[in-house]
Amino acid sequence: MPAKPAPIKKSAKKAAEKEEKPAEPVPETVPETVPAEAPPVPETVPAEAAPVEAPAEEAVAEPAPAPEAAPAEAAPLEESPKPPTPPPPAVPSSAPQNLSVDDVNDTSVTLKWRSPENIGSGLDGYVVEYCKEGSSEWVAANTELTTSNRFVISGLTTGDLLNIRVVAINAGGRSEPVILPQPIPVREIMDRPKIRMPRALRSRYVKHVGEQINLVIPFCGKPKPVITWTKDGQPLDTKKINIRNSDKDSILFIRKAERDDSGSYEMTVKIDSFEDKATLIIQIVDLPGPPTSVKLVDCWGFNAALEWTPPKDNGNTEITGYIIQKADKKTGDWFTVLEHFHRLNATITDLVMGNVYTFRVFAENKVGKSETAAVTKDAAHIQKTGIVYKPPEYKEHDFSEAPKFTALLNDRAATVGYNTKLLCAVRGSPKPKIEWLKNQMLIGDDPKYRQINNQGVCSLEIRKPSSFDGGVYTCRAKNSLGEATVACRLEVKQVTIQEEKDRK
Repeated sequence: MPAKPAPIKKSAKKAAEKEEKPAEPVPETVPETVPAEAPPVPETVPAEAAPVEAPAEEAVAEPAPAPEAAPAEAAPLEESPKPPTPPPPAVPSSAPQNLSVDDVNDTSVTLKWRSPENIGSGLDGYVVEYCKEGSSEWVAANTELTTSNRFVISGLTTGDLLNIRVVAINAGGRSEPVILPQPIPVREIMDRPKIRMPRALRSRYVKHVGEQINLVIPFCGKPKPVITWTKDGQPLDTKKINIRNSDKDSILFIRKAERDDSGSYEMTVKIDSFEDKATLIIQIVDLPGPPTSVKLVDCWGFNAALEWTPPKDNGNTEITGYIIQKADKKTGDWFTVLEHFHRLNATITDLVMGNVYTFRVFAENKVGKSETAAVTKDAAHIQKTGIVYKPPEYKEHDFSEAPKFTALLNDRAATVGYNTKLLCAVRGSPKPKIEWLKNQMLIGDDPKYRQINNQGVCSLEIRKPSSFDGGVYTCRAKNSLGEATVACRLEVKQVTIQEEKDRK
């Protein structure tokens, strides 16, 4: 009996193959053989279970010929499948990202990082390693792989300076390590660095050109932190910007602000591997430039249409509007037509009939209006409707005239040493040329005499005359139509002693 279960398992295996590879004749033969031998079993076996195994063996063994035909049909199916493709080789992941220190005390360092960008053949975990400064031996801080992106290295010695790195592990092996840029001292940080940015500086800080900037930014941290400033990612120009640092605050000072001082300033407060950053945006604004051009587009009735373009220089801030003014040709006075106007075109109405108008446009921003304006090249002529004025024609009068003296020279007597003056008046067109003569000799540019001709009044001043300056003086006036002369006699007297005393 122990030998009989073996063929049952074998037939069961063949039945399983038969179920995996179904054949149509097999189900038909099985019911024919089983019901034929099943009835005799109760007749020959009175009560024992042993004879029951023989019919079961025969019932299962008889269908065996059917599977023998099936392998003949299944043989070609085993040749068609291709051999399985070998799995790709395991690839290590890329290095972890953004390794940084989250906390430090006198016995431990807490790290955090981000997962690798490319995990390769998967990610099993991370190994955290550290090495003392000056040593080349790296020690694993964790005996088992950690799957967290945060790890605490404990049991450290106070005062040690450690280089720390993190490696990702998978089926492909170790990844490239990510290393902290600077060694970390193991010590207690009494007070982490923190910048306390004033509320007024958390938004954009605006100042005008030429104004002074003096900003005080407090911070905390112990021991004393290291403070650095940058502008737009570059070091500050210390010739223009002064930084003064104390234990509690940092002062940014600019004596006279310029537009080049605008930008994003970043303050960094650092203690060992801990740091805090704050960004300050400074905007230096100025008056805008005038609009680039202004043009008179059309003129009809009592209206004129204008167009202009924005200024090239907006003063480092947005343009808030435009001011449009007009001036008529008769008076030349400018009057404001529109203020705080936002569009780039406008229609000026209620112009006076018969006048000729010129227009100009100012740009304005939060600082004020531009110092100069753009003026239209063409003038707007407001025509009179139904009335045409024709000015009368007048014959031009000829005012040409030969010189003529209207006031003559008079004879005079002068005293030696006292200035005297000769006067006369003349008219003529074109304006005559005046010449003075003494005893028919041209005086010219003699410094003793001073000749003046003002609006036709001619004068000759003789400075401190002597007895030799007496004689006949003549004034001659000439132009293209003729000439005229007038003369007088000048007598120069010597002062007597009695007259000198009387003068005194």
